[in-house]
Amino acid sequence: MRNVTITMEDAVADWARMEAARRNTSVSRLVGELLAEKMRHDDAYERGMREALEFKSFGESTGRYFSRDEIYDRKAQRT
Repeated sequence: MRNVTITMEDAVADWARMEAARRNTSVSRLVGELLAEKMRHDDAYERGMREALEFKSFGESTGRYFSRDEIYDRKAQRT
């Protein structure tokens, strides 16, 4: 583990002290846990985004793609 010095506004420091007391922990441990949670969240988001961008559709297309005009041609859809 590493020791670091952080600077924060007085109101934030007051909140951190109260939140740490509520959780029965130290401000140092609280800040460490909050940062670890943020790191896990960001890693999961990045992993999910990467997987979504790499997603391949199921199966292969056997025909041509419809044009925008063909998709939204209301008259053709009624027949």
